[in-house]
Amino acid sequence: MIPAWRLLVAAGALLTVALAAAFDSSLAPAWRVAAMLVLLAALGDAAVLWARAMPAATRTAPGSLPLGIWHRISLRLANPSARARKLEVFDHTPDAFEVRGMPRQLTLPPQGWAEVRYEARPVARGLHSFGCIEVRVSSPLGLWQRRARLGEVSKSRVYPNFAALTRYALLATDQRLSQIGILQRRRRGQGLDFHQLREYREGDAQRQIDWKATARIGRLVSREYQDERDQQIMFVIDCGGRLAARDGELAHFDHVLNAALLLAYVSLRQGDAVGFLTMSGEPRFMAPRKGAAVITAMLNQLYDLQPSLMTSDYEAAALDLVRRVRKRALVVVLSNLRDEDDDTLAPALQLLTRHHLVLFASLRENILSRALTARVDTFERALTHAAAADYLRERRLALHRLERGGALCVDVEPQELPTALVNRYLDIKRAGRL
Repeated sequence: MIPAWRLLVAAGALLTVALAAAFDSSLAPAWRVAAMLVLLAALGDAAVLWARAMPAATRTAPGSLPLGIWHRISLRLANPSARARKLEVFDHTPDAFEVRGMPRQLTLPPQGWAEVRYEARPVARGLHSFGCIEVRVSSPLGLWQRRARLGEVSKSRVYPNFAALTRYALLATDQRLSQIGILQRRRRGQGLDFHQLREYREGDAQRQIDWKATARIGRLVSREYQDERDQQIMFVIDCGGRLAARDGELAHFDHVLNAALLLAYVSLRQGDAVGFLTMSGEPRFMAPRKGAAVITAMLNQLYDLQPSLMTSDYEAAALDLVRRVRKRALVVVLSNLRDEDDDTLAPALQLLTRHHLVLFASLRENILSRALTARVDTFERALTHAAAADYLRERRLALHRLERGGALCVDVEPQELPTALVNRYLDIKRAGRL
C-alpha cells in the first residue's frame, strides 16, 4: 500500500492547519476534527482497497524475436470485482529492449477485462526474460494505491534479424529481388548441370539442341541446364573483439550474422549444403547439410553468440576447417581486415585455397567514407581526410595481395554486406568456379 497524491495533499493541508493552530488556539478544534475525518477516510479507504481482490494479468509475447524490429506485446487484465477498478500498469521488459507505450492507465469494468498493447524492440541478441506485470490499483476515494506484481516471468529468444529472409523469399516469389540489391543475371538454359529437355525457343544456342531427341520427335528440342547444385558453403565467423565495433545501434558482429543467414538461405534454395565454424571465441560448429531445418538450426546455435575479447586466430580456424571439411566448399570468412593481419591472414587463406574456394568478406567502418566525403575546411579535417585516404589505400593493397594469393575478397560497409555476399555467391555459381 502506498499513499496516492490525494492523501499527500490532504496531509499537507492538515500540516498547514496545524501550523496555524500553533499560533491561533481557536483553530485547534477545527484541526482535530479535520484530522479525525482524514484519518477515518484514509483507514476506511485502505481497508476497502485491501479487501477487494486484485486483478489478474497475463502477457502474450513471441517466444522468438528478430533483432532490431518493433514487436507488439499484449497484456490482458481481468477484474474479478463487482466494481470498476482504476489502475496503472507497467510491464517489466528486459533491459535490452526499447519500449514505447508504457506505463498505461486504464479502468477495468466490473467483472470484465481489458487488453493493453505496447511495442518493444530488442537491441541485443540472446535469451531475455520478461519480469512480472506491475499494477497499481487505486482505492475508491483515490487516497491509496495498492501495488502488486502479477502474471508469470516469460522468456524470449532474440535471434539475428531473420525478417530479411522473409523479405527475400517474398521478393524472390515476385521476381523483384533488385529492390534489395540482388542482381539477377539470368542466362536462359545455360549452366553446368543438366536440368531438362524442352521445346526449342528462338535465341537458344545451337549447342543446346539435342539432335537425338529432335530426330525422334520431328521438331527441335533444346537441352536446358541449371547452376550446379549439391555443393557446400561453409561460413567461418570471426568472434574476435574487432567485430564488437558499432556503426549505429548494431555491432559489426550482428551484421555478420544477418549476412550469413541471408546467404545461407539463398544457398539452400540453390540446392547447396550449408554449415559454419566459429573462431576466436566460443567454439561452435555445424557440418554442411541441406534442408529447410538448417536455418532454424543455425538460428538456435548462433542467437546467443557474442564477440569475445580474443584476437582473431585465422591459422587455427583454417587448420580446424581443413580437418573437419574434406569435400571442396566455398569458404566464406567473415571478419574485418586489420594492419596486423598481414603475417597471419594470408598464410591461413593460402592453406584454405589448397582445398577450397575462399571468399574473404571484410567489414569497412562507415566512419572512413564519412571522413573522405566531409568538407575539408580546417587543418585538422585535412589531416583526418589524408589519414583516411592513406588507410583505405593500404587496405586495398592488402586485399589485392590476398586476391593474388587465390582468395576472392569483398570489402564493404556493414549494411551492404548481405547483398554483396549474395551477389558474389551467385556470380560464383554462374561462373562454375566452385
